[in-house]
Amino acid sequence: MSQQPLDTVFQDWHDNQAIAEQMIPLIGSLYRHNNVVTTLYGRSLFNRSVIRILKDHRFVRKVEGTELSVKDTFPLVKAMTELNLGPAHVDVGKLGVAYKKRGGGDAVAFLREELAEIVDAHDPDAGNGEPKDVVLYGFGRIGRILARVLIEKAGGGNLLRLKAIVVRGRGDIAKDLQKRASLLRRDSVHGPFEGTISVDPEARTLTANGNVIQVIYADSPADVDYTAHGIDNAVVVDNTGIWRDEDGLGQHLACKGVAKAILTAPGKGDVKNIVYGINHQDITAEDRIISAASCTTNAIVPTLKVLNDEYGIEHGHVETVHSYTNDQNLIDNYHKGDRRGRSAPLNMVLTETGAAKAVAKALPELGGKLTGNAIRVPTPNVSMAILNLTLERETDVESLNDYLRRMSIDSQYQKQIDYVDSPEVVSTDFVGNRHAGIVDAQATIANGKHVVLYVWYDNEFGYSCQVIRILQHISNVNFLKLPRAQG
Repeated sequence: MSQQPLDTVFQDWHDNQAIAEQMIPLIGSLYRHNNVVTTLYGRSLFNRSVIRILKDHRFVRKVEGTELSVKDTFPLVKAMTELNLGPAHVDVGKLGVAYKKRGGGDAVAFLREELAEIVDAHDPDAGNGEPKDVVLYGFGRIGRILARVLIEKAGGGNLLRLKAIVVRGRGDIAKDLQKRASLLRRDSVHGPFEGTISVDPEARTLTANGNVIQVIYADSPADVDYTAHGIDNAVVVDNTGIWRDEDGLGQHLACKGVAKAILTAPGKGDVKNIVYGINHQDITAEDRIISAASCTTNAIVPTLKVLNDEYGIEHGHVETVHSYTNDQNLIDNYHKGDRRGRSAPLNMVLTETGAAKAVAKALPELGGKLTGNAIRVPTPNVSMAILNLTLERETDVESLNDYLRRMSIDSQYQKQIDYVDSPEVVSTDFVGNRHAGIVDAQATIANGKHVVLYVWYDNEFGYSCQVIRILQHISNVNFLKLPRAQG
């Protein structure tokens, strides 16, 4: 390659950086002024770095087979700021591909057609409704990730407000608060908190990016009166897993200021197990206690749903390769569960999973068709589900992968199903992925009616995003999503 082409490539990179830099304040203005959340094939553009925006544009080539540059999307983002848009989630990536296929042209005219439902729909005097109070009961791995996502989404019409966390604590409260703040600020898996956190020991609060969060110390739900902290009609998200049935979780509802409770673990008895995107419409106004099921159930149910819809599933086996959790021991020690007493960082540990049976709670049509097992492995996060299935009709690798790719980018399940087609990806590449599960196309096996699919999932972050989606649903925080999915 001559020097001139090399210089051209380098200049093109710098030009794209400059364009991405210009996009950032426009994206921020759309979010704060119009309550328009911009995404690029499901990946949020708001509050992202220049490099992240460029990388997400490059991602489009993987799922659409066509290049998409900020030079294609910048005119659209700029035009969006001129159209007095109403609240919505707008996928700029999909608009960019369609705009490019048309050969460009008048961006404003193009958007007036594609976004007709929200053009000139902004009403600054209408307001966005009343914010919904959210309380996190427990502040472990899931609790802190939920806090991060809630804080990140505060504003932009989201209406969910993290008002308090409830933890056990005695002794030096000031020191305890500093430790809680430090755990939120720094995470060995998910990296540093994006923002600032301050502590007020006297008020017993943490302030994260302007969100004042009350820290309530209690040994049981019965010890808490939320109205004493200015909290009312709240949704309590129980991250402890201590109570899983209606009687246990009902303790939250007995507290002053609580309207509903969500469990971040599989529910027992008559508690509805909800996988958002699949059966969240089963939630009624009368349901005051619901479960967000397990991370594994959330990971596999969307893919199983679309497979059953298209091909039919006769029977199958689900094997999960799951990162170790706090439930296991760091070194060999007594544990009431079989095998879990052995050192988690040193062993693969064969154990059980209820995810296969739990599938039937979200997809009754698959009841009794699946078996399951789990292997805990020495990694701290990101797991994999291996779906070994017999279908009702035959398929091949190319057809199956193409179908799953289309489901991931242009269907009602695009927030739940992600798709990757690279021979080099490993588990750490999926840390922070916000989908319930990610289909690994390179690993797909199909032989007639017999197929094997490999589905990655961030068992912490992806699951937490599913919990947030349930929170938004029961709090009537619903956005129009444009352009509309075709599948």
